[in-house]
Amino acid sequence: MGRLTEAQLAQFKSDGVLVAEGVLDEADLAPVIAGYTRWIDAKARALAIADLKETLPFDKRFAWLYAQNRAIQDGMDVMNARLPEFFDFLHCKNLLDAVQQLLGTPELIASPIQHIRGKVADQAGGSYFNVPWHQDAAVTWEEADHSEIITCWLPLVDATVQNGCMQILPGVWERGLLPHIGGAGGATIREDALPKIEPLVAAVKKGGVVFMHKCTPHRSTPNLTDTVRWSLDLRYQPTGTPTGRPWQPSFVVRSEQSPESVETDYAAWDTAWAEALAKPAPQKSAHRTM
Repeated sequence: MGRLTEAQLAQFKSDGVLVAEGVLDEADLAPVIAGYTRWIDAKARALAIADLKETLPFDKRFAWLYAQNRAIQDGMDVMNARLPEFFDFLHCKNLLDAVQQLLGTPELIASPIQHIRGKVADQAGGSYFNVPWHQDAAVTWEEADHSEIITCWLPLVDATVQNGCMQILPGVWERGLLPHIGGAGGATIREDALPKIEPLVAAVKKGGVVFMHKCTPHRSTPNLTDTVRWSLDLRYQPTGTPTGRPWQPSFVVRSEQSPESVETDYAAWDTAWAEALAKPAPQKSAHRTM
């Protein structure tokens, strides 16, 4: 697992997107799922939710708890929860092997732009779990315009058309950053600037990864089921290149030149995020609109 074929590498280079099945195995994902299962249980108890639904599986419990108290999602995102299991997963060998192939270098850092999403049904009310058409380059400062940044979108359960998989516009990355406007779901591509091409429906099974160029337009679709579409949204790039979020911590996850530079200290990562979040946000928005 982890290794991509020459055909897959060529497809990514051409389309700016690659839907790759079987990149990860169960052992890669199980600790992250266990960590968030523990976090959700603790949060539900802290909120004094009446029915804890302890017997429900990972792909259903969060939806039931969310229906009782929407505050269950508060503080769940990566930089707030800061789970040790997630920190370890950022170093996942199978994932980094594929990223190294796509970027052509073993000198890699993890971008600070990382998210977990537990998409439940009926999210039309403006939750960040429903994301409109956008390019990831639109949520970084201009300093990162020349950085090679790869988004790794990976489901923790099978992502299907029914439970809200992504739609993606292949080939558009070559046009660069398109005009974005602000909206309830964040920066979104201006309607008149959205290319009129057939979207790729990126259904992918658990263990698969959707790799995207930073200028590849994509959006999520509604969850029409009673299960939760869990996913991670990670970004990697060559060491030494600007992340577009200089006020947030990035760190080395792989290096052949300087293996001692790889950050393996969870406490250091945890502290770096705590300190970054304690500081006032920069006056300049991370979302670029025009």
